[in-house]
Amino acid sequence: MRSVKRCLNAGFILIAVAAFLSQAFTATSVAVPASNCYALDNSSRLLDFSDWIGETFVYDGKDADIVIRFCKDVESRSQAGYVDFGRFDKFNYFVAGSGPVDLVQEFYNGDLLNCESTFDKMGRTAQVNIICGNCLNGQCKGRQGCICNVTYESTCRAIVELAIPCEKPGLRVFEGFTVGFHPRSWEIVYNGMTQLGFEKPHHDFSFSTEQPHVTLYLTAIASLANLVQKPVVKVFPENELEVKLLGTGATGKPPTTLSPSTLLVDWRCLKAQNTPYEVNISIPVEGYAPVEFFLTKMCEYTQNQEGDATRGWATFGIISCIFMVLSTLFCCGGFIYKTRVEQQHGIDALPGMTILSACLETVSGAEGQGYSRAEGQGYSRAEGQGYRRAEDLNTAFGNEVSWERPPAPAAAAAQGTWTPSQRTYGSM
Repeated sequence: MRSVKRCLNAGFILIAVAAFLSQAFTATSVAVPASNCYALDNSSRLLDFSDWIGETFVYDGKDADIVIRFCKDVESRSQAGYVDFGRFDKFNYFVAGSGPVDLVQEFYNGDLLNCESTFDKMGRTAQVNIICGNCLNGQCKGRQGCICNVTYESTCRAIVELAIPCEKPGLRVFEGFTVGFHPRSWEIVYNGMTQLGFEKPHHDFSFSTEQPHVTLYLTAIASLANLVQKPVVKVFPENELEVKLLGTGATGKPPTTLSPSTLLVDWRCLKAQNTPYEVNISIPVEGYAPVEFFLTKMCEYTQNQEGDATRGWATFGIISCIFMVLSTLFCCGGFIYKTRVEQQHGIDALPGMTILSACLETVSGAEGQGYSRAEGQGYSRAEGQGYRRAEDLNTAFGNEVSWERPPAPAAAAAQGTWTPSQRTYGSM
């Protein structure tokens, strides 16, 4: 019996430890709520009021009743009709309060009647101070919230005190932290909360196979930047997509607004499949819930290791450098040899010039034709002849072409006629 009890106790202990570890392992990040009706309290914990949208609270007044439609608008109703004291601002949401007030809601752009010149021409406005619990005067006990008090700063602005049973706050949000594809953007994470589309794997947000890496930019408030730690990556399915995290963000460098950290996600498809791979990146933050988001990668075909192509170009560059060095040494050595041993000078001392000259002469001889010019005429071609050499010309110098016109014969001079002589251009 004792052994059975020991086994049972050990089993219960293992189950409790496993449950604790599973809860710690499955702790996810804070995803932005589906609606705009949420708030962060004074301790940066998330309060989601999505189920309260449109909830109506009525306050019986002397001249008119004040009605609050939660996350909708504030109205003053009477026998003469109703006056709109503003609508819920979808861009400012909630603001954390001070003292007994936990949250503050602002309602803008109400009726303009007799309020055109006040409050920056926004018309009637209302401020709702929310108290989590009961009113300070003891009202709303056992009720799902009520309006405690209403005061009017003017006919164009109302201050309403509302008490509601706030839901249990969620995880602590790391405010001011952003992740985006640009240093000044926050498509993935904004104000510490993962945006829709990246809170879980989405096929429509997948990256193509041809994109070998993605660069992300991380920013945080400078006073809290040191709380950001090194990111951790998980891939599903495992061992089929190789993922590496590079950049300053991968080393845990504190990201700030002025100097964002870069997180380079380098991935390579090891196996092709029809469904995208899931890449979960978790960024631990000391004292806050981790910032997590999902990236998906399509693998329509396998990809070779990027280092192979780099290695091939490196080999080609080394071989090219060796060839250039050997060619330079060969040219210099041949030039020195011909200059010192064969006593050649100038361009004739360059290696290969003899072969090049022979090739040029062969090509010139293959033409089999030369060109000559008669005085007073254009160029004429002598069939079956090559270029006339300079020594064949009847000139005073054997190695130059004569440009002087020879004197006309005496008989021709006596008759007053002159026979033009033919010029021939030789080859050098």
